[in-house]
Amino acid sequence: MDEGGICMTARGIVPWGLVLFVAAAALPSASAADRLLVPGLADTGSSNREARQRAIAALPLAALTDADRRTVEECLLRTTLYRRLPTATIGCDAALLDFVLTKPETLVDVWRVLGISRLALDRTGPDQWRLADGYGTVGAIRLLHHQRNERGGLFVFHGRGGYSGPLSPRDLSGSCVILVRHARAAADADGRPRQTVQIDAFLDVDGIGLEIVTRTLQPLIVHSAAANLQEIGLFVTQFAAAASRNPAGVARLAERMTRTTAVDRRALVALAGGSRGRAAAFAGEASADGLQAELAARWLPIDDSAADTWRTGP
Repeated sequence: MDEGGICMTARGIVPWGLVLFVAAAALPSASAADRLLVPGLADTGSSNREARQRAIAALPLAALTDADRRTVEECLLRTTLYRRLPTATIGCDAALLDFVLTKPETLVDVWRVLGISRLALDRTGPDQWRLADGYGTVGAIRLLHHQRNERGGLFVFHGRGGYSGPLSPRDLSGSCVILVRHARAAADADGRPRQTVQIDAFLDVDGIGLEIVTRTLQPLIVHSAAANLQEIGLFVTQFAAAASRNPAGVARLAERMTRTTAVDRRALVALAGGSRGRAAAFAGEASADGLQAELAARWLPIDDSAADTWRTGP
């Protein structure tokens, strides 16, 4: 069951409850049996003092505006739950990962087209988004800082939101600071690029919600966050692979991303496909047969009618 959106199920995108606005996106989830096969899932991350101190030291506080620095420092001082998620490895190049992190609404639009997400993530201004997960979590997210270097990149997000649903006897609200770092990893056996992603999350729950989170929800949040990070890495890997093999087909799929600008649709497809995608994404015949089923199959139940339609055709 996906009661309240925390437990992992085979149906669609599983939201994270309060931890949803930690990551600014709900992530595709597979069946319980499939989850056991996700590499690295046994590593659930860390909440120890050393990891926390290192994460705080890595925050580029001096690069923030005075107002943003005060916002981050307040959240750090009042942290209810700190978690370093297990490192995820994603099969794509750094440019695609950087694009998805700076424009997460594009990836959410892909999930909407595939029918595997209830999440709404709408841009409300430069580096700002409003979200609703469809399971009781709403919030707003800002990208406070973004920097790139030759090894990878660093992002600092701040989120503010709340949860109202069956997991908690009271409405919960709070804020969070998220440090996201990515770096180039060794290529896979076929020479395709890979990136590692490390996320440190500082969650500050308001007032009455402190005890609910620390005594009841913390184990669920920790497990869900770890599993979902692995799942989003797998989805981006599959999307990049599909774009490399069938750039025209992915371009055809992107035409249905009506909540994404044409410029961003083209950029997403081109970056996902790498050099081949940039050269061929909008050239030639678009062969999308089976592409939607391929991308969505892991996150849809086997009896889903949409998946059956994609497999058999109209």
